[in-house]
Amino acid sequence: MDSTLPPPSMRASNDPLAMLAGALNPQASFRFETGATTHVGKVRSENEDSYIVHADAGLWCVADGMGGYEAGKLASSTVVEALRTIGQAASAADLLARFQDRVLQANTGLRKAGAERGLATFGTTVVALLIYERFFACCWAGDSRTYRVSQGRLSQISRDHTEVQDLVDQGQLTPEEAKRWPGRNIITRAIGVNDLPDLDLIQGAVEEGDVFVLCSDGLTGHVSDTEILAGVAGRAPQAACDHLVELTLARGASDNVTVIVVACEPKGADAPVPPSPARSDADGREA
Repeated sequence: MDSTLPPPSMRASNDPLAMLAGALNPQASFRFETGATTHVGKVRSENEDSYIVHADAGLWCVADGMGGYEAGKLASSTVVEALRTIGQAASAADLLARFQDRVLQANTGLRKAGAERGLATFGTTVVALLIYERFFACCWAGDSRTYRVSQGRLSQISRDHTEVQDLVDQGQLTPEEAKRWPGRNIITRAIGVNDLPDLDLIQGAVEEGDVFVLCSDGLTGHVSDTEILAGVAGRAPQAACDHLVELTLARGASDNVTVIVVACEPKGADAPVPPSPARSDADGREA
């Protein structure tokens, strides 16, 4: 986390030039098959998650609002609506800049709305996947996650912005202890809580056959990484999303749950099965 780009703060955890300098073949690009599902769960009365799938622009995003009921939904949907205007980028750097600008707009709007409503806790996590040609960036604030499945292995790209993750990183808790820690859901970053949003950034190159999974913590609170990998393997993206949400529901679904799965194949390969429009281009509507 050693470099800072222009506001909003975007802290890169690896070399940002890897994406922006075009070190790999800039002509290589991919087609995407996307699935997406969201559900209110079995405990909450309001779905405070929102998501957007904008494959033509190279953008996928999940936002998990906080503030309770309508406030949480307003927070997450504000980010999604701002990102809906991102448009077509001319380069990887342009796409990243457009994303930063929309997040800043959303953050400003949330700060104003929170002050007008007198809300002490009002904001949203955000996790976004950006892809331009064969470069990707994962940007996030909070505990919504991005995973990557590559060559049969799953890795968590994002790092949770939570108090309990900080304690694990400091060696004060083991990962097993963290699962039972009373304050495990306390997040340390979110959009709308400070004057400028503070996001982390991971960048890299997309490989043929890569699958990305974006989700709110409603999934990871009930489903392990091993089960996420098994749920994605051998399934089309929409089927994988539906399976993971059904697994969460079977285990009680104590929170809202949202899952996006993005499969990447080179352009010119056999066309993927089109995703269900009701789920893959939605803005957080329930399946």
